[in-house]
Amino acid sequence: MTNTIFAERKDQVHRKGEEPFQMTCDKESLAGAVSQRACVFCGSRVVLYPITDALHLVHGPIGCAVYTWDIRGALSSGPELHRHSYSTDLQESDVIFGGEDKLYRALIQLIERINPKAAFVYSTCIVGIIGDDLNGVCKKVEREKGIPVIPVESEGFKGNKRAGYNAACRAMFQLVGTGPIDDISPLSVNILGDFNLAGEIWIVRDYFERMGINVVANITGDGRVDDLRRAHGAALNLVQCSGSTIDLAKMMQDEYQIPFLRVSYFGVEDMADSLYKVADFFKDLEPAIMENTKELVRDELSKLYPKLKQYRKALEGKKAAIYVGGAFKAFSLVKAFRHLGMTVELVGSQTGTEEDYKELHEITDPGTIIVDDSNPLELSSFLQEKDVDIFVGGVKERPIAYKLGVGFCDHNHERKEALEGFVGMLNFAKEVYSTVTSPVWRFTPRQQALSSKPQEMDVLNERKAIEN
Repeated sequence: MTNTIFAERKDQVHRKGEEPFQMTCDKESLAGAVSQRACVFCGSRVVLYPITDALHLVHGPIGCAVYTWDIRGALSSGPELHRHSYSTDLQESDVIFGGEDKLYRALIQLIERINPKAAFVYSTCIVGIIGDDLNGVCKKVEREKGIPVIPVESEGFKGNKRAGYNAACRAMFQLVGTGPIDDISPLSVNILGDFNLAGEIWIVRDYFERMGINVVANITGDGRVDDLRRAHGAALNLVQCSGSTIDLAKMMQDEYQIPFLRVSYFGVEDMADSLYKVADFFKDLEPAIMENTKELVRDELSKLYPKLKQYRKALEGKKAAIYVGGAFKAFSLVKAFRHLGMTVELVGSQTGTEEDYKELHEITDPGTIIVDDSNPLELSSFLQEKDVDIFVGGVKERPIAYKLGVGFCDHNHERKEALEGFVGMLNFAKEVYSTVTSPVWRFTPRQQALSSKPQEMDVLNERKAIEN
């Protein structure tokens, strides 16, 4: 199995217990290895996309706009401009003579037609190559139309997905600090790095509201331009998907002295811990908040645990593999599988940091494979070696699992099931149970091969008995 790992990537794969922990990460993907990672443009687009009342215009070939069109299952409680994908559709003549005039005309036409609160203009590889002056065109349109027109420096070849996250944060930071903050409560937070997949941010906001906390801005799930402009008035930033929005939290800390906490809304422990962390932050301002939070958690767990026990009975001893975009989500998934009585045999991410992988090493069991920036060949090999019952990943991992006859759980942009909060843990358990115990796997070559093994062993045992 180890032959499938390229020599240049050996230090990005670790097997816990076989050697002292040491991993290399956050480096360029190996050329030719077909990384599961997305490009800079995709990284920026998936972060900004759920700002629902902004125009999102891709300056580049139509394929780039299609690639990231509606890539997240991000729901909106109001405007739905984000569901549209606009592109300047650069052609050969634009590449030769430049696309600035086409971009200007597209922006003017779209702003007049759909009246957005702001416009994000994404730069793609070809724009970086031909050198269009994106900043100049955006400033000109902003002056003429009177709304923020923000260039997103997201040329795909400039780095990896993390660079796209950074480009998105720099674009959003241009809005922060431009709105009124007079009426914001001292008990207030911004929710960063939650993209409202299947309406998850509404579950989390409900918890905070029950604790007596005001949410100023969702950054960026169900996001609004005006909320972003007021985000500097919040007392605390809560960062869930740290890879995508930690840069914005740091910028706001430096510029506006707003502290931030890293949180996770997945799983039982992390959801409860996140609420307790927030309560602890505000306890001096509101002494009753900790008791209110304990009551909230007790109430939710009393409804959740009896139902979880039923699924655990069927899933005890099953094996799971995890490969996700950001490593922080992987921490919660490892703990969530433990609640279901399952072991995690493989865990990896596209954009984990050294600190992330150290933490994964600490919370996983001996023998677990930890991998950074993997590729389909490696993942297929690891899944077969560990003989897992379910693979958790995103759209690019789904075909790997199904080709191998392994159950799959979508825990990425595209899912339509809410997996955050206490109710999300129950949904997760249901989904894991449904796929792991599905009868369909009995008809896959993998299971047929496994089911034949006992028969072969029986034959061998009979032969041994006869020979003795």
